[in-house]
Amino acid sequence: MATDKKTVRLLILEDSQNEAERLVSLFRNAGRATRVHRLTSSEDLADSLQQTWDLLIAAPHSENLSPAEAIAAIRRQAKDIPILQLLADNDSDSITEALALGAQDALPQGEDERLILVANRELANLNERRARRSAEVALREAEKRCQLLLDSSVDAIAYVHDGMHIYANRAYLQLFGYEEADELEGMPMIDLIAGCDQARFRDFLKNYDSVHGAGDLQCSGIGIEGRPFRLRLELSPASYDGEPCIQAVLRAESLQSELEEKLREVSCQDLVTGLFNRNHFLELLDGACARAVNAGQPACLAYLTLDYYAQLHADLGLAGLDQLLADLAALLRGAFSADAQLARFADDAFAVLLSGPPEQARDGLAALLKKVEGHLFEIAGRTVQLTLSIGVAGLNETTPKAQAVIERAHRCADQLVDGNALKLYDPAEELAAEASRGNVAAMVRQALEKDSFRLLFQPIISLRGDNIEHYEVLLRLIDPQGAQVPPADFLAAASEAGLAETVDRWVILNAIRQLAAHRANGHDTRLFVHLSAASLQDPTLLPWLGETLRTARLPAAALILQLDETDATTYLKQAKTLLEGLAALHGKSALIHFGRALNPFNTLRHLPVDYVKIDDSYTHNLTEEEGRENLKVLLAGLHAQAKPSIVPGIENSSVLATLWQAGVSYIQGYYLQAPGPALDYDFPSEE
Repeated sequence: MATDKKTVRLLILEDSQNEAERLVSLFRNAGRATRVHRLTSSEDLADSLQQTWDLLIAAPHSENLSPAEAIAAIRRQAKDIPILQLLADNDSDSITEALALGAQDALPQGEDERLILVANRELANLNERRARRSAEVALREAEKRCQLLLDSSVDAIAYVHDGMHIYANRAYLQLFGYEEADELEGMPMIDLIAGCDQARFRDFLKNYDSVHGAGDLQCSGIGIEGRPFRLRLELSPASYDGEPCIQAVLRAESLQSELEEKLREVSCQDLVTGLFNRNHFLELLDGACARAVNAGQPACLAYLTLDYYAQLHADLGLAGLDQLLADLAALLRGAFSADAQLARFADDAFAVLLSGPPEQARDGLAALLKKVEGHLFEIAGRTVQLTLSIGVAGLNETTPKAQAVIERAHRCADQLVDGNALKLYDPAEELAAEASRGNVAAMVRQALEKDSFRLLFQPIISLRGDNIEHYEVLLRLIDPQGAQVPPADFLAAASEAGLAETVDRWVILNAIRQLAAHRANGHDTRLFVHLSAASLQDPTLLPWLGETLRTARLPAAALILQLDETDATTYLKQAKTLLEGLAALHGKSALIHFGRALNPFNTLRHLPVDYVKIDDSYTHNLTEEEGRENLKVLLAGLHAQAKPSIVPGIENSSVLATLWQAGVSYIQGYYLQAPGPALDYDFPSEE
């Protein structure tokens, strides 16, 4: 989604609490989540500046802390906090004065749309400045590392401008026999080329300049003693101290081809077995993962561990064990095709990268197990028998990264306790294992895959003679041990894992199925279903919901979507769009946990909800006079807006008279009925 979910850290210099809350609402209506602090004094400002803030909005006047003083304090501490000065009028002198003091902009108070546009501009500029500062730090670090690499490189490297040396590293100096870089300063590079090749060198430079690209030349160099030697010269465009120049890399040919090839081979090989080593194999595996994801070329990794490795080590000693590993490596080479990539991956493990899916490799790996089991290894005059445990994991278009494939195959091999066996990675089995280990996100994924969430229903009863059957849908998750996972825990885990929208749709779909069957028996039943913050921001939800209801032949009003007050306040613009779209489908909505915000009616004024559910904290305080008065004040505001109210958490009958007298529309709680799996509450009949 395109919604910017980054929280804006906002300072407000405003004496009026109501005006400060109105400014906060402006940002939330614009889709900006905010963390706000209202400044009350110079001491408060000093404390606040110990933290990081994104924006300061200053009122035209403040009794305890003047805008000019606040701006000056921020400038003294060199804090990068954009300041927007609100003015009582649109006087040009006032604007100029505010800008001169250090405000980024000044605008008349009350021009809300302009304020949001200016704030968005300044926040974008702030992010650019922060990104630039981070990039400058990263650039300095990169330049420092590059300089260190140049100085310590075994390659002879120089930087040349207009044919003259401006830098040469230690290897370059040693190649030509010089002691200090000062000796080359101002010396043309052509002076280091043998006379017979200088004409070719000039032509090469001219051609390089004309094409402005990389190139290489084989020629003869001249050392300080006049001794010629063959070298290969590679040029490429570069910059040094911010100036464009040419990078020259020189390699003496006598050391070049054969030696470098041997070094490459050694760096890729395990010295004991001659197979690829771990580091090189990881590079091969990264490439295979990229091909699987980008080109759809499946592959698989077989992780081979030696059974009873510790005992083998004790019996054979290090030298004998090395011989055993070398013999086993030779056997493995003969067991796989030429395109298989083999490596010694750990002291007791080999790894094989094979083309094709794991199922295709199963028979060949099973045959390898028998071959190794039946082979008699001769080590230092004694016969050794060996078995392997093999775990296999696939690489396909959904493979996250190479490390995950290794871990999967390794776990499969470790699970073969008795050894001499083969196990293929099974995502469902792995998910069940993670769930058994207490991973709540894995439990959620497993419940989605196995359709094993549980829906419970709790009735919502009218105190005003409404005979329509209302239930709230509640979601429950049972862990592998049979215990119920607290909803707050698994819903938070689902949100962190990016599964909140999927869970919401599972609930809606299964609630609709049960509702359709129940209404087919003649019941006029409606269900309240909760939406997460992620679904609230999902533009595809309403089209999907409309199609799902049509398929089930249910009226849109049969499902009442509930939004949490905190989510609706944070994403007010998206919530308003969702509810307006729902109303266009003739659907209904509710705002729950109402009353938590400082001024909840600010949010309610923007949302066309059909029901409002009071936060249950108000129900807990009904035994006290203050609690009853707080509830009455909240209900009076709802009645003024003609919003039906729902009071949850009713545990006994003692509060019913108070709620009825206060004008509550609906009640819900364990006193009426605990949540259950069936829609079986005995609602009053129409008579």
